[in-house]
Order: sequence, then structure tokens, then C-alpha cells
Amino acid sequence: MGVNSTQPTLVLLHGGGPGVDAAGNWRTVLPRLAEHFDCLTPDLLGFGSEIAPGAAGLPRGPAAWARARSDQVLRLLDRGKLGRVHLVGNSAAGGAAALALIAAAPDRVGRAVVMGGAGTGPLPPRVPFYEDPTRDSMRATLGRLVADEDDQRELLDELAAVRYEQALRPGAEAAFRAMFAPDPAGTTPADLAAVTRPVLALHGERDRVNSPDVSKRLVAALPQARLKVVAGAGHWIHVDRPAEFCEHVERFLLS
Repeated sequence: MGVNSTQPTLVLLHGGGPGVDAAGNWRTVLPRLAEHFDCLTPDLLGFGSEIAPGAAGLPRGPAAWARARSDQVLRLLDRGKLGRVHLVGNSAAGGAAALALIAAAPDRVGRAVVMGGAGTGPLPPRVPFYEDPTRDSMRATLGRLVADEDDQRELLDELAAVRYEQALRPGAEAAFRAMFAPDPAGTTPADLAAVTRPVLALHGERDRVNSPDVSKRLVAALPQARLKVVAGAGHWIHVDRPAEFCEHVERFLLS
């Protein structure tokens, strides 16, 4: 999307599930958010249009990927000659990148909304989808992200078909496994005490990926943060409760 200087710029950073891209991640809320913001929706490194075909040179571990994606967003802002922007960061990819970006360049961020714990929870006990790379496995993986699969059946079926194909593109599995590998010894995550911009942490009450306690601990560690637990929502708050999600984002970022 092009940038319109009459509205604040909002950079939407998608989540980190297998086969994800920005277009699919934000389809339920982008039209409404675009009424109030100039929205930029990049594919993050390792996903969508940003999949490298080989495994050489990939970051390893969540902290390194968060920094690499933070640098990617900074380059995007520089190319667009954008000064200060707002961020929405979804879960372990976008949320972690948003926190790393604020810690590294707080002058480039106004406010941020992060979702689902922003990658500060434990690593998954097994790698989603790639241990059983089938269409049924992809559908089941996405089903865990919503509160009630019956309410989202059509959307989940559509996304599963697209994400299955994208998850099998050359380089996608290597990037995904590297992202969820343990951080190498000596690697440090972003310093949460350095995340000095105002942050709203949204967490679904019925999140089956991370308990709301993950976001409670995150908010306690951030200098300027507050938590909103969204009743009835799963990990994908923007899918389960799109209108409420947009209301929280608009109220916080435009205040």
C-alpha cells in the first residue's frame, strides 16, 4: 500500500506459523485499519516473498531472527523515508520483531501493539506441521490458533490450502526450523527494559498456544505497557474478534 502522509503509518508484522504471509495474516482486519492508518504489511524474513532458497546464512534461534526482522523493518522505513511509525506485531515473529525494533531504535516507533506473548513464551515442544507435512496437519495447526474451529471453518480451509503450498516452497522448512531452534549459547534476546515506547499487549482468553500468563510476565517487564485479555478469543484475536481487535488498536495508537 502506498503511504498517505495525512494518516499515521502503521506497520503490521505478521505471525510466525508455517506457510504464513502478510496478506493472509491480516485479511480479516486490514480493510478497517486502512480507514485510519497508512498500512504497510511486509512479508517478514523467512516467510512469503522473503524465503531464501538455501539454508546457508540463516539466523539461528528466536533472538537472532527477531533482530534480523527488526533490521529488515528499519530498512523498509529508510527506503520509504518514514520517520516514526506505529507497530502491530503478531506473536513469535511479528511481536518479537516489534520489541527488538523498539529496543534498537526507539525514536522510529510511536506506539506498539503486540499479540499472543510476542515470542516471549516457551519454544513449542515439537515443530508445528513439518513433523507431519500434510494438508491435514496444516489444517490442524491452524485450528489451534482460533478459539472455536466451527466459527472459522471456511476461513481456516482457505488459509490452510494456501499455507500448505507456501510451507513447502524451497527454503521454507529450513527457515522455520532455524527460527524455532534454541538460541545458541551467548545469544541474548532484546532487552525488554530498553523497550521504552508505550506498548499494549493483547492476549486471547482462550489462547491454546500461550497462556495469558506469558503476556502478564511480558507487561511486567516492560517500562510502559498494559495488558488486555480479550474474552472469547484464541491466539488469533484478529480472527476471532476482528472488530474488537481493531477497536483496541485504534484507541491505543490514536490516543
